[in-house]
Amino acid sequence: MDASKHQTLDRYEPDTALTRLIRIPVRIVVLVLVLPVRMVWDLLAAGWHAADRTLLRPLGRGLAWLADTLVLTPLSWLFTHVLTPLALAVTWLATALFVWPWIGLWRYVVVPVATYGVAVPLVWLYGTVLTPLGHGAAWLFTTLVVGPVVGLWRYALVPAARYGVIVPLVWLYGAVLTPLGRGTAWLLGRVWQGTAWVLGGVWKGIAATGRGLGIAVTWLVMTLLVAPASWLYRRVLAPVGREIADAAEVAWRIAGYLSRAVGRGIAWLFRHLIGAPVAWAYRTVCTPLGHFVRDALWAPARRAALEAGRAARGALATARETVRQARRDAWRALVGGTAGARSGEPQGVPARTLGSTTTVPSAAQAPETSLLDEKLVKQG
Repeated sequence: MDASKHQTLDRYEPDTALTRLIRIPVRIVVLVLVLPVRMVWDLLAAGWHAADRTLLRPLGRGLAWLADTLVLTPLSWLFTHVLTPLALAVTWLATALFVWPWIGLWRYVVVPVATYGVAVPLVWLYGTVLTPLGHGAAWLFTTLVVGPVVGLWRYALVPAARYGVIVPLVWLYGAVLTPLGRGTAWLLGRVWQGTAWVLGGVWKGIAATGRGLGIAVTWLVMTLLVAPASWLYRRVLAPVGREIADAAEVAWRIAGYLSRAVGRGIAWLFRHLIGAPVAWAYRTVCTPLGHFVRDALWAPARRAALEAGRAARGALATARETVRQARRDAWRALVGGTAGARSGEPQGVPARTLGSTTTVPSAAQAPETSLLDEKLVKQG
């Protein structure tokens, strides 16, 4: 028990001479091989996260919004306001044209005709004609056919079969065939026992010879193949494999640290060689230039455009009111009377509440002339 336990512990013992000899070289070689792979892996992971954060997610949200705006919303509106009412109308029309006529035909034509034209006469015919006729035919068949056949079977065929066939066969089986079969079975059993005894002795001899040969072959295989292979696996392959696996794990972790340090160095160089000059140029050059353009060019141009828009709107309002007044004067000169007598001519502008564009029906109407016309009249 103690020897097997010591052997089990020794099999998984990592600190052997071979492991101590190959540990450092294996870890150095594995680190050299794993470091480029880890750096490429970190680079791809960083690129993937950056692309996902700056490109794929906004693109996905844009595509989702575009699909919702251009496809789902129109389809929902079309289904709600067009297809559903159309389907309801088609369903009602199909029901009115095809279902209700057939229901009425079945309920008021086919069912009464089948009930009172077919079912009631057939029930009457079955109850008053066919049932008595069937009872009479059954009585005649029982009297003329079934009675003679039952008598023939009971009083002729059954006794003949019982005393002419079954009783002799039973006597032959019990008095002749059974003793003969038992004697034959006893004789064959004795012959089989003797044969089995002879064959058993021969097989025991062969088995003893084969057992000894098998033991010898098993000893040779265990001594020459299994024991060296087990020693090679336990003392060489298992320690080497464990060291390679541990070295790969340590190398991957160290390569991660180195890759992160290289990445931080590249980020520091990018920040100080590109980011800082660009930020300085933006703060010291672009921002003052943008403020100058905004204050010196864009703001005056915007104010000038607003003033021009106001002047254009005022001119258009004046021209529109002038045309309206000329039309009103021409109509008064042609037909006479006030301008409000013309059909379709606006009588006044509905008064509006302060701070709102909605009209109030109960408020007094505003005058026909605008404030701009009153100012022009006062100045004139």
